[in-house]
Amino acid sequence: MNLLREKFAKYDAPQKTKEAGIYPYFREIESDQGTEVIIQGKKVLMFGSNAYLGLTNHPKVKEAAIEAIKKYGTGCAGSRFLNGTLDIHVKLEKRLAEFVGKEDAISFSTGFQVNEGVLSCLTGREDFIIWDELDHASIIEGIRLSFSTKMKFKHNDMESLENKLKKCKTDKIKLIVIDGVFSMEGDVANLKEIVPLAKKYNASIMVDEAHGIGVLGDHGRGACDYFGVSNDVDLIMGTFSKSFASLGGFIASDKDTINYLRHNARTYIFSASCTPASIAAANASLDIMLNEPELLTNLWKITNYALNGFRSMGCEIGHTSTPIIPLFIRQNNITFAIVRDLFEAGIFVNPVVSPAVASLNSLIRFSLIATHTIEQIDYALETIRKIFKKYNLVK
Repeated sequence: MNLLREKFAKYDAPQKTKEAGIYPYFREIESDQGTEVIIQGKKVLMFGSNAYLGLTNHPKVKEAAIEAIKKYGTGCAGSRFLNGTLDIHVKLEKRLAEFVGKEDAISFSTGFQVNEGVLSCLTGREDFIIWDELDHASIIEGIRLSFSTKMKFKHNDMESLENKLKKCKTDKIKLIVIDGVFSMEGDVANLKEIVPLAKKYNASIMVDEAHGIGVLGDHGRGACDYFGVSNDVDLIMGTFSKSFASLGGFIASDKDTINYLRHNARTYIFSASCTPASIAAANASLDIMLNEPELLTNLWKITNYALNGFRSMGCEIGHTSTPIIPLFIRQNNITFAIVRDLFEAGIFVNPVVSPAVASLNSLIRFSLIATHTIEQIDYALETIRKIFKKYNLVK
């Protein structure tokens, strides 16, 4: 056995959890992504999806994707830089820029590629990138590729952020990068205080709105809109794989910044462009966001209902105020066991364990879709209460 194979033959963490009967990953879904899904022929309630507005199976979204395939085919056979730009790419980008209050936007094949491509080229060797310790992995990967000085501040801690800003050279670019809504904890970035600090130290701000768009703000425009700071934020990122019910992502900013990124972001230049069906689905989802506000209204109705239910139960849910509700377990194997028990009771939830979070912060991520019913949530709350009681997590 060569050294490479020998190294990976020693990796047995998945095998151990499988032997213990608590392996929770790669469960095969045999149906569409709704509030109920079919796994192994069994119907289970889906509380592990990022489809906050429930549009992945919306007739208008599906029809738009089908019509795009009929007109443009299944792929673009090239990068946006060369032969892969369609008229629908450009039309959607203009709409997205307007939607989030910016001059221009470009779309990438995935949201991960947005953060990796933008952050790896936006600042130079003498500049500074300052990021929240709970930022998404795609942000961290983009920052790792940058030649700039990297500084991490404590989560949503303004004193920690200001201490980092004080250490930066005044005549160099300082970029603060944050999630608008933090994807595992469900809490919201303190943009009301971050913006004044950025102005005080002449810093720029980039906000990842992957979990904010479709959830917060006017018609789901995101956390920046919700706090009224869109004009003060320099770059707004979004993904298509959540509320837009598709696959891809975008970055929006002023025309000069987008012009630079269009010609320098390597994950944009050297990746195949977003498929026609993906672009059309995202565009149709944007139409629905603007024209069917009752979805967002219901999302917040059921979110508040579930939050009250978990608090009344005595669950530890941190500082969440969104449809992402973390149920802290704080031990990896117990988290896996509870996920298994819940699945057997007909509830699909996601485990979040180390290295995604510190081992002592392991949790179950319970997330809501606008099309969930109160009856479905009641069943989930009661089932979780019974299983948590079994593990002495609630009284």
